[in-house]
Amino acid sequence: MRIRDHRADDEPEINLVPLIDVILVLIIFFVVTATFDARSVLKLELPRASGEPSSDTSKALIVLVNAEGRYFVDDREVLRDDLQSLKTTIAEVAGSDRDRQVLLRADARTPYQAVVTVYDALGQLGFRRIMSATAPPTGAGGSEGLR
Repeated sequence: MRIRDHRADDEPEINLVPLIDVILVLIIFFVVTATFDARSVLKLELPRASGEPSSDTSKALIVLVNAEGRYFVDDREVLRDDLQSLKTTIAEVAGSDRDRQVLLRADARTPYQAVVTVYDALGQLGFRRIMSATAPPTGAGGSEGLR
């Protein structure tokens, strides 16, 4: 009687489930940790001005006003367009640092009242170092400037 060895019939196989799990975790990691640029989401057409660009805007509080008059403070959108909501959002984002520079980026098509509302809110909160972002004149080389 011949005894058959069943071990030789076992075919080696690769289990793909752990590999798929690792790939999904890596995809989730890269999606969550990717940095998003606020300028890529909001398309602003800055007003034109000539002048020298400012060099120190790294720690500036950025207030964006789009063409429809909507406000954005750093990465947070102000839900209502009244002065009190804007002041509350600026105070929450800036904290107690009133010596911080503020960079106002308003679309060239923004209603003037929306820009004045931002200046009013910043003034009432005690900010004094306010810069307005502008684009260089058409035909001039370089990137956007600050005036």
